[in-house]
Amino acid sequence: MPDGAAPASQTLSRGIRILEILADARHPLTIDEIAAALGVHRSIAYRLLRTLEDHRLIGRDPAGSVSLGARMAALAAGVAHDLQAEALPELTAIANELGMTCFLAVLDADECITLASVEPRHAVASVAQRPGARHSVTVGAPGKAILAQLPPAEWPSGTSPALHAEVDATRLRGYGTSHDEVIPTVKAVAVPLALRGHRPAAIAVVHVAADIDDAAIAARLQHSAAAIRDSLDG
Repeated sequence: MPDGAAPASQTLSRGIRILEILADARHPLTIDEIAAALGVHRSIAYRLLRTLEDHRLIGRDPAGSVSLGARMAALAAGVAHDLQAEALPELTAIANELGMTCFLAVLDADECITLASVEPRHAVASVAQRPGARHSVTVGAPGKAILAQLPPAEWPSGTSPALHAEVDATRLRGYGTSHDEVIPTVKAVAVPLALRGHRPAAIAVVHVAADIDDAAIAARLQHSAAAIRDSLDG
């Protein structure tokens, strides 16, 4: 801890960590699972969950398993509200045109965070990409599209020469790609979205297989990125 810094609130930190654990989970979790992930006794996890439940930040199903509550969606909608409002129609159009999940990702410290996501309306199967999902900015197509907007001095420490080469290629052609980097078997294409007054961002799609090639997907994403920039920066 830096000299003179106030001690962090352990209770607050643990409560926030529970929300992160639930956001990362693909399904509701039991109290015991949450306690194990948090590294605390079940009774401590239960007290924390009760407080979060009182604020409607989490909810429980009939079996008692826990998931994020509807209140979290309302809070998330307030993050970069203008960006989300402009992006959602474009994400929806892309998702339905390409039959792929389309999402908006932003840089948060050294992580890439999904801010908004739209799944295609009529696709037989699609890859879920939930708002709040996060991973290191050094992996995945959105991460490369975001790093392409930053000087290497602002990248996380220890990035590999291979990543530098991939980001250089992303910057040159205007889009990044990935396969099996974040989710096994899943491919992604992402384009940078640089906006005044906003953190570096990217628009991306994820899919398992597609008849359209990466360059054509990227061209569609770039069209929407330009529309969002024109609306917000104009």
